[in-house]
Amino acid sequence: MKALFEGCATALITPFRGGEVDYPALDALVERQIEAGIDALVAAGTTGEPATMTWEEHLNVIRRVVEVANHRVPVIAGTGSNSTSEAVHAAHMSEEFGADAQLVVTPYYNKTSQEGLVAHFNAVADAATLPVIVYNVPSRTGINIGPWALEQICRHPKVVAVKEASSDVGQALDKLRLVGDNAVFYSGNDDLIVPTMACGFRGVISVLSNLMPAETVEMAHAALDGDFAKAAGLQMKLLPLINALFCETSPIPVKAAMARMGWCDEELRLPLVPMQPKNREKMFALMDELGLRGEAQ
Repeated sequence: MKALFEGCATALITPFRGGEVDYPALDALVERQIEAGIDALVAAGTTGEPATMTWEEHLNVIRRVVEVANHRVPVIAGTGSNSTSEAVHAAHMSEEFGADAQLVVTPYYNKTSQEGLVAHFNAVADAATLPVIVYNVPSRTGINIGPWALEQICRHPKVVAVKEASSDVGQALDKLRLVGDNAVFYSGNDDLIVPTMACGFRGVISVLSNLMPAETVEMAHAALDGDFAKAAGLQMKLLPLINALFCETSPIPVKAAMARMGWCDEELRLPLVPMQPKNREKMFALMDELGLRGEAQ
């Protein structure tokens, strides 16, 4: 199975200003990521707050990232929805824009059966030529793709990868054992990049890399190269900051951090609210230790 990318893809934040998408800030974020050597970009994934964007905004963000990236790195479009027909629509539009693949999250809130998950992903994969990355994140969606269902889903020729963001590492490795010949696996947990890559994952779709793209790429590629001493050293060095980035619902902390560095306004959409002062203070102290201060021009 040829990978769409190996190493690190950034799950981009979506900057807002005055209630609208801040496209100049988004452009700058894309350029910064590419200059830092990122391996791929995800537009309008969970970190990009699509749940509170209109479909027009959602699709425009994907189109803009594709245009600015201009084939320099693969762009993966977040097309997931709890409505299969809406996910299919987003897939068709992302294909028209020129995205390289689609990240399809498990349908949320509906809480379908394992058989329903298989039917959903097959329908999305049937509908467009874009390769599918299956995104399993039970803490967000309330439903987990079990090993049996994933095995069925990965039989579809357009399903090429899995983003596994479950805290059940044992089950994640069992899934890799079952379907690793049919799909490339990426970690969806920044705190587990190196442990999962040591077992055969080929990279990460990362929140941390919004802040530290070069360092996250370095960690992932050290693991790809088999230099696990270096990779583990970076994982442990960055672990306190990673924990801080997830001490509140993402992307609340990462937006606070990126705003502090000058890359965007700290603007979220309700029901998300700004980071709590105590957590902000702790995270900013960790950023200072790593030299992460204002850098945007």
